[in-house]
Amino acid sequence: MTHSHDSRRIALVVDDSPETLRLLTDALDAAGFTVMVALDGESALKIAVHITPDVVLLDAVMPGMSGFEACRRLKQEPQLAHVPVIFMTGLTETAHILEGLAAGGVDYVTKPIVIDEMLARIRVHSTNARLTESAQAALDTSGRTLLAVNLAGDILWLTPLARKRLGPALVEGKARPSALPASLTRWLRDAAAIAEIERQRELVSPLPGDPSSTLTFVGRMGDDEYLLRLGSGQTDDAPRRLRQAFDLTQREGEVLWWIAAGKSNRDIAAILSLSPRTVDKHLEQVYLKLRVENRTAAATLALRSLGQL
Repeated sequence: MTHSHDSRRIALVVDDSPETLRLLTDALDAAGFTVMVALDGESALKIAVHITPDVVLLDAVMPGMSGFEACRRLKQEPQLAHVPVIFMTGLTETAHILEGLAAGGVDYVTKPIVIDEMLARIRVHSTNARLTESAQAALDTSGRTLLAVNLAGDILWLTPLARKRLGPALVEGKARPSALPASLTRWLRDAAAIAEIERQRELVSPLPGDPSSTLTFVGRMGDDEYLLRLGSGQTDDAPRRLRQAFDLTQREGEVLWWIAAGKSNRDIAAILSLSPRTVDKHLEQVYLKLRVENRTAAATLALRSLGQL
């Protein structure tokens, strides 16, 4: 797999109409994109797995493989799961729109395409996707056992260590490569409902088939995205230990942990799905409770508390 590392983002346009391809290619090129084109879903899949695009513009109705099926298959490739897919369609019925979103699309535009509107949507979704990918990369390299799911139990993303640890507990999903087992999906729904009322309560479930491992409900990240943490014994519980050591709230413990891990406020905001300003406010409270004046002193106290200094 290769990816562009220069300033030009990559757009993959999939449509069987030469006129549409010409229109979008000219507009995207002028907007600073490197444009790849495909006339059908099969060709799009072959291109995308070799050169990861930053955004995919996908015609919903094409001969052979439909755009909906092409999107589902794109999302089954781990390296493409984060890539935003915007459907282009003349279909305006609610059922078609819902089918596109269920297939993994993030948005849709109706034909005839208004170029300025299309470019605005691309900018928003590609920027959000890059931010998410950056946050996940930070989680991956830090060795965290985290995963995000929706209330149906579908895995939206998970770190490599979480994938390794969960292993056989995952089951095959319909729209996603894998999903939580039914027992954990039921626990997730209960935990999400409880967390709306009792925000400071820690919600934990044992892992089926491995009672020494636990799954902890961390919080809600989006409209239908929930962050979970896999733990085992005394591992992977640094934020909890910091909360207990310094009488911190759940968020303050998480912020302090990421400070100790060397992350910037901007990185922490992305990882915890907070605004940078909210991170600043949590950090102010951390400084007060730890009786320190800067992040270096806070990180030092945190690492000493965890026995890492």
